[in-house]
Amino acid sequence: MSRVEIEGLTKRFEGKPPTIAVDDLSLEIEQGEFLVLLGPSGCGKTTTLRCLAGLESANEGVLTFGGEKVFDSSSKLNLSPDKRSIGMVFQSYALWPHMTVRKNIAYPLKARKMRQGISAGWVEEMADVVDCGELLDRYPGQLSGGQQQRVALARGLVARPDLVLFDEPLSNLDARLREQVRNELAELHNRLDFTAVYVTHDQSEALALGDRLAIMRKGRIEQLGTPREVFASPASEYVAGFIGMGNRFEMIERDGEWWLAGGKVTGRLPAGRNQVVLRLRSDDLDVRPAGTVAAEHEVGFDAEVVVVSFGGRHVDVVLKIGESRIDAQITSPPADLAPGDRVLAVFDPSKAAMYDEDGALVARGAERPAAIAASAG
Repeated sequence: MSRVEIEGLTKRFEGKPPTIAVDDLSLEIEQGEFLVLLGPSGCGKTTTLRCLAGLESANEGVLTFGGEKVFDSSSKLNLSPDKRSIGMVFQSYALWPHMTVRKNIAYPLKARKMRQGISAGWVEEMADVVDCGELLDRYPGQLSGGQQQRVALARGLVARPDLVLFDEPLSNLDARLREQVRNELAELHNRLDFTAVYVTHDQSEALALGDRLAIMRKGRIEQLGTPREVFASPASEYVAGFIGMGNRFEMIERDGEWWLAGGKVTGRLPAGRNQVVLRLRSDDLDVRPAGTVAAEHEVGFDAEVVVVSFGGRHVDVVLKIGESRIDAQITSPPADLAPGDRVLAVFDPSKAAMYDEDGALVARGAERPAAIAASAG
């Protein structure tokens, strides 16, 4: 295990115009911690990972693993990847097709001249840990995608590195395998307690695996916290949208009343300024027959059904409010719900978050209730 310290890490790519992929990033990762870098393409998460690995050379900053510097721009220290005691698991598996599973797993030991690990049975031990012991004499082409990714996990861990880096390792698996391997990876981390940095754009992976999440934006960390903290209290509208609060309502206060274009709104909401953006998750929005009255603690507005999709234990509904579209995921839809129906959409304001025009958090839940109404157009 290794404690990782990142100080002032900056990576620029020359071009027209130049791009700052990582912008003065500082972060400490504790021994045994599983840190997830989460964000969309271009946010800097993969470049950060590659700088940690030594696959990219940063322009500025200091990287320290277990108290020892592996990169320092001021002294021009830059250890190569093979000298950083890291393991890597890639999106594409990157297994040698001409080597057996045994030789693939053993490759890091041979590359680092750790012959004692081979003779001590580390290869067989790690293959058993990832449930691939019976596959040691097969070739990658004879394995399923899930088996190949387990072999890649074993290869990344067999040399017992100080730090394991994961670059979207599950994105090439189908949905069922992705969930299975994700759970196996979480179990593996609990058993071996290695320090890990995991890059993904998938919020469900991040929430399931991370001890902490670092939500990245334009090379910086927008929010850092535990999965529960980030999920419950997104610090900015950017984080809210990325962590699942996909429904977005622009609201304006006029003459002491709140207005939402496209539908009448009743209920109570947090207030604090005359223009806000409200964010809400699809499973926090309910749909009821037209003419229903919202409960006293709820916010309600009229909407038109656009799409109804069966999702097994729930129904996905797309609603139209004026020119806007919002999504609801409901478990008890009105009978015979169909496109074109007029309905009442309701939600509990304690589940919503409100942000200002710059995306900063204004209020969470119903802390400052105010009566609201909305125009019909």
